[in-house]
Amino acid sequence: MNMDYDLFMQDMLRQARSELSGNGYEELKTAEQVEDAFNRPGTTFVMVNSVCGCAGGIARPAAVHAINYDKRPDHLVTVFAGQDQEATAQARMHFGEDHIPSSPSFVMLKDGQPVAEIGRHEIEGHDPMSVITSIQAYFEEFCDEV
Repeated sequence: MNMDYDLFMQDMLRQARSELSGNGYEELKTAEQVEDAFNRPGTTFVMVNSVCGCAGGIARPAAVHAINYDKRPDHLVTVFAGQDQEATAQARMHFGEDHIPSSPSFVMLKDGQPVAEIGRHEIEGHDPMSVITSIQAYFEEFCDEV
């Protein structure tokens, strides 16, 4: 029974990762990768991924669909809370002292500095379209046309 559960979880994690990486998001799995990505000039949109239901049913679909917009960030990246713990902790260090760690969540960085955030409380219990609208409002405010 335990082996079946482990296989199920590994399959779920693969799917959760591939939903983003297959749509242009760069996976950051180490603290060094986070530092390199966050030091890039321009805008960086970060999704803190998770295996919870609101990540799978709302946040990841919103992250994928939101990028189909006239303006979008220079960089799309993701860290996976609960899986790539070192990378997630390093990313959260950059999000500022007012940041409340939550997953899933989104953070917009401009030249490595946080400028906007969508926390779990703005995802869980909301429909994907409202989250897409929130994400695209940040794209409109901080990003250049594609």
